[in-house]
Amino acid sequence: MERKFRYSMIFLLGFGFFGISIIWSLYNAYIPIFLQETFKMNRTITGFIMTIDNLFAVILLPFLGALSDMTRTRIGRRKPYILLGAPSAAIMFALIPVARRYENLALFMGTIIFMNFFMALFRSPVIAFMPDITPSEKRSQANGIINFMGGLGALLAYFGGKFLYDINYALPFYAGAIVMLLANLLVVIVVPEPEEYCIGGQKLEIRKILSETAHKSFGELKENLKDVFLSRERSLLAILLAIFFWFIAFNSLETFFTSYAKYHLGISESTGAFIMGVVSLSFMIFAIPAGFLGGRIGRRKTITAGLILIVVVLILAHILGQTTKPASDSLTDPVILKFMVLFFFAGIGWAMVNVNSLPMVVDMTVREKVGGYTGLYYFFSQAANLVAPPLSGALIDLTNYSILIPFAIAFFIMAAITMQFVKKGDIKGGSGDMYDYIPDVD
Repeated sequence: MERKFRYSMIFLLGFGFFGISIIWSLYNAYIPIFLQETFKMNRTITGFIMTIDNLFAVILLPFLGALSDMTRTRIGRRKPYILLGAPSAAIMFALIPVARRYENLALFMGTIIFMNFFMALFRSPVIAFMPDITPSEKRSQANGIINFMGGLGALLAYFGGKFLYDINYALPFYAGAIVMLLANLLVVIVVPEPEEYCIGGQKLEIRKILSETAHKSFGELKENLKDVFLSRERSLLAILLAIFFWFIAFNSLETFFTSYAKYHLGISESTGAFIMGVVSLSFMIFAIPAGFLGGRIGRRKTITAGLILIVVVLILAHILGQTTKPASDSLTDPVILKFMVLFFFAGIGWAMVNVNSLPMVVDMTVREKVGGYTGLYYFFSQAANLVAPPLSGALIDLTNYSILIPFAIAFFIMAAITMQFVKKGDIKGGSGDMYDYIPDVD
């Protein structure tokens, strides 16, 4: 019997993304500070450590997605992974400040490695849960809802996390772990899986799954990469390189901006995280309008305009950071207020870029290859996320934190230049759905 689709179920499923976003936002904001301040690591090593989650994403997520596809239990095929991964990840996340307090590097590294592993364990099943309960014609709208919930989680982490961190650095980790766990348990309790997947006694053939997953993931990727590099038409290569460049720029800021705030501006890392939260706020507000703008004036023009806006904002932010420093850590300090205003506009530019890029990539191919081209998008963005932290960290080690924003500016400019070689991928026709322009949660 087919279950009736309800948007309320998608909203409740969105709490899974809400909890995941809280964890990653707090992790990216504060772990680099712990590594540098407590364990005296340089920025290069800090950057390498901050790629652990991306390594797990590249290595484990395709396999775990396929594994959950083939799983059958009495409670469904996705929920067992949530029940195993979410509590384990919550415990490890809550232990991070404990490991820091003991100043034991082995304990600290073990904690964050296991936390990343357990987060990877249930991330793919949560993502795949949405299509399980959503008919094809409703998935764009559902994607918009779950991304909105993920954005709310990031905002709560950045804004609420600051006030907890200022009381005690451990509190955001305890609170984040509890909220993430409760949010995902809510999904398990109230969001039913389709009945055809709720069958006990099924045996998994791990070797078969590994073989099929490797063939599907890497074989398909190999064929699509041939399309990229052997085609005479260079639009696909150009936009994928642009994606690579702008994710290097953004991820370097995401990883090291709280460190820049602490060690260069002289304010607390929690205030730096709050400033980054302003980017998330304006991105949420302008995500859907950015999609409509792409439909009206063209995606390439919208992305280029967004990149130019970000470059202008970052140039102004760099000048501000070089010529003046905040007099206090207060959010009402004039310099901090100027940074927040500038970063609000940066979030608008980031929405113009990020919202229109995935649709542009998939509109360069036929319907049968949409999944493969989506994989190309994530391959180049994940590759950038692997490169950005150690590369920017090494450059900071060679100079100082004043190089961070110019580093990001350079890669955003490279992305803008590369976009001018893109001649395909604009809207082919039809009005489209506004939710089609909202990108997937990372």
